[in-house]
Parts: sequence; structure tokens; C-alpha cells
Amino acid sequence: MSVHVGIVGGGIGGLAAAIGLRAQGIEVTVFEQAPEFGRVGADINLTPNAVRALDGLGGSVGAAIRDTAARPSYRISRTWDSGEETSRLEMGDAAERKYAAPQLTIHRADLLSALETALPAEVIRLGHRLTGLAQEDAGPVRLEFDGGAAAEVDLVVGADGIHSSVRSALFGKESPDFTGVVAFRAVVPTERLDVPDLGAFTKWWGPDPETQIVTFPLNRGRDTFVFATTPQESWTEESWTTPGDVVELRAMYEHFHPDARALLDACDSVLKSALYVRDPLPRWSVGRATLLGDAAHPMMPFMAQGAAMSIEDAVVLTRAVAGGLGGVEQALKAYETARLPRTSRIQIGSRGNTWLKTAGDADWVYAYDAWSAELG
Repeated sequence: MSVHVGIVGGGIGGLAAAIGLRAQGIEVTVFEQAPEFGRVGADINLTPNAVRALDGLGGSVGAAIRDTAARPSYRISRTWDSGEETSRLEMGDAAERKYAAPQLTIHRADLLSALETALPAEVIRLGHRLTGLAQEDAGPVRLEFDGGAAAEVDLVVGADGIHSSVRSALFGKESPDFTGVVAFRAVVPTERLDVPDLGAFTKWWGPDPETQIVTFPLNRGRDTFVFATTPQESWTEESWTTPGDVVELRAMYEHFHPDARALLDACDSVLKSALYVRDPLPRWSVGRATLLGDAAHPMMPFMAQGAAMSIEDAVVLTRAVAGGLGGVEQALKAYETARLPRTSRIQIGSRGNTWLKTAGDADWVYAYDAWSAELG
């Protein structure tokens, strides 16, 4: 299909889609509102389904993420007060044998760097904040940006996050819902910790579905990432760069098992953010414009699939657009039909927060192959 694709948003999903589409000979321009890429954001758990999707992009991406990431040995569930282990799923080499890709844990900035490096500089236009989107029954889609810049493309992909301007243009303005849950993030040098299974992804399940502590290795195991959530209706600040209070953090989990408390005691500083979600949409596309990633399906972090779903979206969108399915709108319909049931199931499942608490089925998430999944 001979089209020019305009991707609004230079995050994980947007850049992955740009790489995939360009590999199929499709012209792509990425419009990113930030003036430059910075080292901000959360640390990311790339489960095998995400790593396999990234590997299929080819080039340097797979090697680049493996160069800085850690490979957790297990996915472990423990009970918040007794410390009882309720499930242990072997990852590492076992996951690679079973799912054709390992689990990797990595800083978001390192993943973005790997994706950005795989694209020519001229593909990405920084400092472009979308202010308008217009399309007629036929002809190009017009994009307008802050400062007066404009562009015309054949297909628009809104990969611009939970506060997506493309989503607002397609479906009207609305606000995401505050969940009443806040998240704390910290990174601790592993050498300062004396806790079992520091090489594993470990989830401490709290006394209610909203309370948890998750830890996993970073930087080839040199650091340990600590991610904790708890209900707190009084805090609504969404920024991922707002400092929190380590004393408050420790007090909130004072009744947790000593191993869990030891992780928090080692934190010198912490960042704090309120968590927001949206309900699943009945459709993502209007005409020659569609959504991808958090713009389409923002979700709670309890299944650790937010980044993975964006990457899977990028791959399936690439296949649909490059597959010659009869035109842009038909391609977007195939993409949406293929992705909506899976992302909606994971959106809802993430809110319930029961997946793999005890024995459960990991395969329906981890074994999914975006490169061979049936198109709608």
C-alpha cells in the first residue's frame, strides 16, 4: 500500500510502528510534541510477548535492549504479611525456550533510545504539538500544530498517550478517570539489599487488590526497581517526576513482611504519581485515523502489559497497513478488529488484579505473537 503515515507521538508504540512501517517500504513521519527526548519515565517490564514483537522489527532493536536490560529468573508471587510464596513461574532461559523470547526489564529511556536509533533523524519531528486534525471523505488528512506548522498525510496514528489529542479529535474531549490509587517508584543499588530472589520479578500481593509492591532487577542486575501502589484518594498529581516522601512510603507498608519492608528501607528517594485509566473503547478508528497504545487503551499496571500492548499494536498495525487489504480504512478496520478484544481483556484484567496471584495461565498473555496473530 503506497501511503504516507503520520504518527502523532514519539513514545514506545509510535516509534515501534514507525520502524515496522518503514521496514515495509512505507513513508512515515513521527510528530512528537517534546522539544527533545529526555531520560524520564518509569522502568518497564518487557514480557516475552513484547520482546518477541520487538525482535521482529529487525535491525538493532533486539540487540540494543539486551545490552542494558536485566533478565529476571522467575516471576514470583508472595503474600504481603506472611511472605508465603503462592506462585513461581520460571523465566530466563526457560521463557526463551517456551515463548521464543525472554523477559527483559529495562529503563524506559533505554528502550526509547534503542527505538530512536533505529530511525533516521529526519523521520522524527520534535516540538510538534497537535492542535487540529481534519479529514474529508477523500483526500489527505490535515494535521495542524502549535506555532502554525501543518502537514498532510494519508493515514494518522494517534500514539500520543492517555491524554491523546488525536483521541479527542476523533471522539470528543473527555478526561481519564482517577482510580484512587497512587504509585511510588524508586531505584536502589542491588548491593545494598539483602533480600531473597533479587534476580527475579517479585510481586508482593497486599491485603486489597490496589495494594502491592513489585520489584525487579535493572541495568543487568546492578540496580533493583521498586514499584508500590496503594489507595489514596487525596493525591491526584499524575506527573511521573513528582517527588514523594520515603517516610510516608514506609509507613504505608509498615505491616508488610520484613523482606518487603527491607526494600523500602533502602530507598533514599521516591517518585509518586496518581494512576488514571479509561474504559475500553468500542472502536479506535474514524476514517483514515486510528489510535495505538495508551491513546486507545490506558490500563492499570497490575499485569505489567502497558508497554507490551503498545508494541503489539505497532506490529499488527504494520502488518495491516502493509498487507494490501484494499485501502487505508479497510486496513484500519482489520487492525482494530484484531487488537480490540485482547487489549480490552487486559485492560479489565489489570483493574481486577488477580492474574497469576496463585497458579494461573500465563500463556494467553506471554505466548501471543503479534507477527502471526490473525488479522480481523
